[in-house]
Amino acid sequence: MKKRSGTYPRVRVQGGGRGVVSQAGGVLLVETARQAGLDVALSVALASWRKPRAVHVPGKALLDLALAVALGGDCLSDVAMLRAEPGVFGPVASDPTVSRLVGTLAAAGPRALGAVRRARSEVRQRVWQLAGAAAPNSGGEVIVDIDGVLVLAHSEKQDAAATWKKTFGHHPLLAFVDHGPEGSGEPVAGMLRPGNAGSNTAADHIAVARQALDQLPKNHRRGRRTLIRTDSGGGTHEFLNWLTARGRWLSYSVGMVVTEQIHQAVLLVPKTAWTPAVEPDGSVRDGAWVAELAGDPLKGWPKGMRLIVRKERPHPGAQLRITDADGMRITCFATNTTKIPIAALELRHRQRARAEDRIRAARDTGLRNLPLHNAAQNRIWLEIVQIALDLLAWMPMLALTGAARRWEPKCLRLRLFSAAAQLVTTGRSRWLRLANHWPWIQVITTAFARLQTLPNPG
Repeated sequence: MKKRSGTYPRVRVQGGGRGVVSQAGGVLLVETARQAGLDVALSVALASWRKPRAVHVPGKALLDLALAVALGGDCLSDVAMLRAEPGVFGPVASDPTVSRLVGTLAAAGPRALGAVRRARSEVRQRVWQLAGAAAPNSGGEVIVDIDGVLVLAHSEKQDAAATWKKTFGHHPLLAFVDHGPEGSGEPVAGMLRPGNAGSNTAADHIAVARQALDQLPKNHRRGRRTLIRTDSGGGTHEFLNWLTARGRWLSYSVGMVVTEQIHQAVLLVPKTAWTPAVEPDGSVRDGAWVAELAGDPLKGWPKGMRLIVRKERPHPGAQLRITDADGMRITCFATNTTKIPIAALELRHRQRARAEDRIRAARDTGLRNLPLHNAAQNRIWLEIVQIALDLLAWMPMLALTGAARRWEPKCLRLRLFSAAAQLVTTGRSRWLRLANHWPWIQVITTAFARLQTLPNPG
């Protein structure tokens, strides 16, 4: 008989290796947290929850959980991957200690959540200053996207309920700062809600918008320096009135439901009033046009609101809706932005679709499911997920360039964080020697060097 060789080399496996570090690329996240001052800020914020003679600091334990989630963990016990590498991640609390901390913070409720959020806001301002031209506020305006996400539950967790998609679970409302086409985005608000929470609940949108604005530098909390962007779930009188009444008006771009009144108004728009829609590169979008409505559709809405409608030829086989007109697919949104062509405003609103990318990244970073039973504990978990997403947004913003700046969490884990290395101690220094054959070793070493050149937090 002919001996089979197979297509892969045969190897033998055994334990006993020394000086080998798995997930060595995670040092980029550790260095980001250190240079941003996130470790110190969380330790100070949660100092009142540290018990006398406790070995582990609550802020460090919470940050360890966020690092584990950023590296791909999806439950509290996954912090073990950090505990196995004390040379890189330092001393890590045991599973029971971590579980007790989450329970303690959950019992403290809004007080603990407020402390963590204040620390994140403080660090965010420093990170944006360090990022310079790469920061999302470098152009003078910050765009905040608010959107809901369904999180399925496979057991009777507290507040889990039937969703509008006939599934079962929770319906959190999240807000992300858009980094634009050259980057990703970072979370600035998260509200855990039951699965049957409404998509257009104005009180929830206002609460999340408040939380998001509190995360931004003070000069972006009022006035036209910040754009709030939502889908039609935010198209309510109460939410738009709140946006209009805040300070010198926030800029907004809010999707609206095509009502019968709007539908009839679209039919009356003359052909000469339609402007071709545009693409990001400035080219004209074939088969799509935009126009501005006036008159009756604006009655009862806030002063200064503009209603812009888009019509386009549906793709072959698409099923039209009753609100579509003359064989065209109709959508519309409200904005208070002036002095910008309506085609550019429509393109800006359409780019809200990047929020779906942020939600996909959140699902891949601990939000695929909520691992705890109690709703208060899952609120802490949602905050941990946001810290993990902060790190996954800040590290590329501070250390990566080019195409790597746009890599999503799954790509970062595969190419950078999963790299193995040898931990070598020489004199008083520790060195991580990455494998020379790893395809992205140059990206890792360059990014780490760039992080180390940043000024240390005061």
